[in-house]
Amino acid sequence: MTVSENLQRDAPEATRRFRVDCDLKYEVQSPAHFVFQVEAVESGQLVIDESLTTNPPVSVQRHTHGPSNNRLIRADVMPGLFELNYRATVELPPLAPQGAGLPESPVSGIPFDYIHLLSPTRYCESDLLASATKKMFSQYAPGWERVERIRQWIHDNIEYTVGSSTTTTTACDVFLQRAGVCRDFAHLGIAFCRALNIPARFVVGYIKFSEGAPDFHAVFEAWLGNRWVLFDATEMAPIDELIRVGTGRDAKDVPFAIFFGDARMLSMSPSVELVGVPIQSAPVIAPAPKPHLARPAYAV
Repeated sequence: MTVSENLQRDAPEATRRFRVDCDLKYEVQSPAHFVFQVEAVESGQLVIDESLTTNPPVSVQRHTHGPSNNRLIRADVMPGLFELNYRATVELPPLAPQGAGLPESPVSGIPFDYIHLLSPTRYCESDLLASATKKMFSQYAPGWERVERIRQWIHDNIEYTVGSSTTTTTACDVFLQRAGVCRDFAHLGIAFCRALNIPARFVVGYIKFSEGAPDFHAVFEAWLGNRWVLFDATEMAPIDELIRVGTGRDAKDVPFAIFFGDARMLSMSPSVELVGVPIQSAPVIAPAPKPHLARPAYAV
């Protein structure tokens, strides 16, 4: 039994409540425009309370976009030290039952909103990895088992090494160099899935690691059984405790911060703690997709 199966099987049957605290500090040399994506999304999880403060105080604009309701914050910042702090209490429902038996969808049955998640992107060159992917994974049963084999292969063959990749590292780079960090593991999983005509997307959020410095965490989701299923090839933390911040095609869609101007990040300290199990509740299955209308320095 894999760690992933253990995490899914042993997931708590109760809703859990977490406390998030994220502090970002910058040195701004010239007037700059910042776009932050640090607030917990308000779909698939319940934001009980939250606050956003800046020092010095600045005027912020907010925007929610996409089928996953990613939340963006924009602000103009003048030269000097700048700090942003986000705090929230978030309730997570148990993961919906998942495991062997969840099927893949034929391409003709994939919702229009997710067809674009079959295509190669900046960091996930599924077209370049198609031949290798089919040789490695086409023999496995379609559905959850095949994606789990992908997740397990990445875990077993890619070394988690801080500093081994940069903001320009792609899935092909990771496949060749056999090393990366969480965003690289997620990009490779996405590329493998798309090469097999399985819609896949990038998810970033807060999670508590058993060791190492606090950081944002990236995983991938695959469209199986007509819903999204999370996979984490790093096995660094229980995937059912991820507080979702953003969902996109790859990391370029969901950086926690980008800025336009002359600025330098001094520190970051995203953290999350389990603070209670308030109620018993049934697993929540992601709602059916809804139609929707249709960014220089990446900090993820």
